[in-house]
Amino acid sequence: MLYIMIIAIIAFIFVLTRLYFLKKEMKRATRQLFNLNQNITAKKLDIRYMDRDFEMLAKEINNQIDLTKKAKADKRLTENELKQAISYISHDIRTPMTSILGYIQFLESDETSPEMRREYTSIVKKSAQRLKILLEDFFELSIIEQVDYPLKMESIKLNELILEVLLGFYEEFNQRNLEPSIIIPDNDITITADPSAVRRVIENLVLNAIRHSSGKVTIQLKKGNSSVQLIISNSAAQLSEQDLEHIFNRFYKADQTRTGSGTGLGLPIAKSLMEKMNGRLTAELMDNQLAMKCEW
Repeated sequence: MLYIMIIAIIAFIFVLTRLYFLKKEMKRATRQLFNLNQNITAKKLDIRYMDRDFEMLAKEINNQIDLTKKAKADKRLTENELKQAISYISHDIRTPMTSILGYIQFLESDETSPEMRREYTSIVKKSAQRLKILLEDFFELSIIEQVDYPLKMESIKLNELILEVLLGFYEEFNQRNLEPSIIIPDNDITITADPSAVRRVIENLVLNAIRHSSGKVTIQLKKGNSSVQLIISNSAAQLSEQDLEHIFNRFYKADQTRTGSGTGLGLPIAKSLMEKMNGRLTAELMDNQLAMKCEW
C-alpha cells in the first residue's frame, strides 16, 4: 500500500511539474507573439520546454507567421504595382489630352486658316485615337486579370490560325519593308485553348515585333514531345538584359523597344492570356534577337 502511495505521489509531482513548465512556456510564447504583433521583433516563436504537442503547436504558429509575412509582402507589392500603374496611365493620358486641348485652342482661333484647321483636326483625331486605345488596353488587362475571366477552351489548329492572323498584318509588314521569315509545318498542329485569346496573343506579339524590329522578323511554330511552341522573334540591337527583366511589366517602355504609338500593355495582356490558358510566355535575348516564346 505504501509503495502505491509513493508511486502516486511521484506521479502527482511529475504532473504538477509538467503543468508548471507548460504554463511557463505558454506565457513565454504569449510574450513572443505579443512582441511580434506589436512589431517589437520579427523573430518567430521558439520554445525551451520540449513537449511534442507544444512543439507541433509552435510549428503551426510559425507556419502561420510565414504565411502572414508573405501575404503582407504580396499586398505591398500589389499596392506598389497599382500606384505605379496609376502613375503610368496618368502620364500616358495627360500627353494626348494636353495635345487635344492645345490644338482645340488653335481651332477656336479666328486667325487659323482652313488648311491649318484640317491639319490640327487630324492631330486631334490621332491623339484621341491614341487615348482610346490606351483606355481600351488598360480596361482589357484589368478584365483579363480577374479570377473568373471567362475562357472557351476548344481544339484549335494553331498553324491555320497563325497564317490567318499574319495575313491581317500584310500592310504593316509592307509599310515597314519587312519580309517575315515564316517557318510553319504543313501538317496540322492542334492545341486546346481559347481561340479569341490565342488570336489576341499572336496579334500582340506580331505587332510588337513589327514596331520594334530593326530589320528582321521570324515566326516559327514547332511541336515537341510534350508541348507546342510558337516563337516570334525580331532584331533588337538596342535591347538590354535590364529591359528584358521588365518587358512584361505594365506600361514599361524602354526607348529602344517601346517607341511609337504603343501603350506598353500589349505584352502584359499577352502574358496574362497565356497564363489563363495554362500556357507560358517568356522572352529571351540572344545575339541581338528578341524571341517571344509561347508554349502550350
